[in-house]
Amino acid sequence: MREVYLDNSATTRAYDEVGELVKRVLCEDYGNPSSMHAKGIEGEKYIKEAKDTLAGLFKVQAKEIFFTSGGTESDNLALIGAARANKRAGNHLITSAIEHPAIINTMRYLEEEEGFRVTYLPVDRYGRIRLDALKDALCEDTILVSVMYVNNEVGSVQPIQEAAGIVKAYNKRILFHVDAVQGFGKYRIYPKRLKVDLCSISGHKIHGPKGTGALYIGEHVKIHPIVFGGEQQKNIRSGTENVPGIAGLSLAARMIYKNLDEKVDRMRTFKQYFISGVTQIENTAVHGLYDETSAPHIISVGFAGIRSEVLLHALEEKGIYVSSGSACSSNHPQVSGVLKGIGARQEFLDATLRFSMSEFTTREEMDYTLDTLYHIVPVLRKYTRR
Repeated sequence: MREVYLDNSATTRAYDEVGELVKRVLCEDYGNPSSMHAKGIEGEKYIKEAKDTLAGLFKVQAKEIFFTSGGTESDNLALIGAARANKRAGNHLITSAIEHPAIINTMRYLEEEEGFRVTYLPVDRYGRIRLDALKDALCEDTILVSVMYVNNEVGSVQPIQEAAGIVKAYNKRILFHVDAVQGFGKYRIYPKRLKVDLCSISGHKIHGPKGTGALYIGEHVKIHPIVFGGEQQKNIRSGTENVPGIAGLSLAARMIYKNLDEKVDRMRTFKQYFISGVTQIENTAVHGLYDETSAPHIISVGFAGIRSEVLLHALEEKGIYVSSGSACSSNHPQVSGVLKGIGARQEFLDATLRFSMSEFTTREEMDYTLDTLYHIVPVLRKYTRR
């Protein structure tokens, strides 16, 4: 049976070169970067090179890059660390209603356990935040705004520059955080140009190792640590650095940005091709935009009359791997808050799948997936109880 992997927004296959490097650092260059001997200095060199790599891609200073265990920790450090550090200036936070659970659940924690007030901005039917709502939400107590770069379920791209501009025009001291986990590696993201103060990324979304991530923290940002220990990384994120993972993240970042435009154009071509094919099936809906203003790699399709879990496993039996939503939140199916947020019709709320590509996706894989859908969707609908 052939295998088609279309769940790249959940995780990606690591580049072969990344796997080889991680093994070498684990088994040969394994010194603790805090050690003063040559083996430790060897490990520290990998961290310095990784900081320089990410700083170069972001066009920021190396001292503004901090390594974490992934996008979730980066988001938690940005929100909790910044909220606590700036609480004297106010207790109001703003985010969107369709953020990743790493943001939504952290905001709820700050709201319920630490007394902050949170505004959840509505989005339009394409999944973009309403800038008028952002303007209305800003107030004297606002200290932090967090908006994702690309929505992980429907692929909407947020107007980050416009949103940050509105926030900074109101009060330049309000911090602006971006969860760029789905955007990094698909877009060139320059935080300072965007007026962004904090930016989260994850390694396993860009063909790097799982358990790796980074947070850009602007040099003037006031932030408290949420992990305490040996004062590594300027005491912002203590704990012995994951040198193999950091080295792998750095190499993956360099590799994914090589010939980026060509890779993105290829995925966009496949996205349009797949959408043209899948919409030939009756009673389907593509959620969000799917022109060049949307993410190149994410396609969200509703199949009325078939529960997403049922269709997912039917595709799995044919060797096709997709997602029924945000695999990062849970493997237990639930109605998507994102689909509710964009006003998706009732029949699609529990009947939507996400197909997400990478640079390794082929035209043959898209054809095989479409052919499989043409055959199994009518069969599954036939046996669905009405």
